[in-house]
Amino acid sequence: MSLTVTPATGMPLTLPVAGTPRPLVVGLDLSLTSSGIAGDGWSTHVRTKTRGDYRLHYLAGQIGDHIKAADLVVMEGPSFGHAALAGHEDMAGLRCLIRVFCHRRQIPYAVIPPSSLKLYATGYGKAAKGEVRSAVADRYGVHTEGAARYDEADAYVAMAAGMDWLGYPLAPVPEKCAKALAGVKWPEQIPVVAQ
Repeated sequence: MSLTVTPATGMPLTLPVAGTPRPLVVGLDLSLTSSGIAGDGWSTHVRTKTRGDYRLHYLAGQIGDHIKAADLVVMEGPSFGHAALAGHEDMAGLRCLIRVFCHRRQIPYAVIPPSSLKLYATGYGKAAKGEVRSAVADRYGVHTEGAARYDEADAYVAMAAGMDWLGYPLAPVPEKCAKALAGVKWPEQIPVVAQ
């Protein structure tokens, strides 16, 4: 038996009954130098100083190892207003490689715009990276540390938004923050665990 709900996207979603397994959602903050990766209660990162095609191959492989068992992947989308466009083609390539990885393995994925990620975390779509990191610590009790602390915090928010969309919020989220879910490009293919 299952329960049908309508998340912020307006699409009906059938969720498992209480006591059944929770979905494995993985959040990603993709970067050419330091990609944040997060799941419920954990965060990590992949760093590299390599360049060119080897870098893309390495990052796609490392990130793929973290998402290969996911029921849903939620990745932060591009920042079109970012002033420095160095590496733009490689960054777009990395996003495409991860999308193709998901597609080939039939892993549904979502893309959350940076402003929606910040809104979900803080209630303000132009929040600073430190504010997002603080919100992750305050709301979820996850303290991201080190050089990749902001990348991991962004990935955690992406994952938490995905869990919320599926009907498994990790913590109470203020209504003004939850409105961010409507700005996400959610998958049409619903994770099997949520059917």
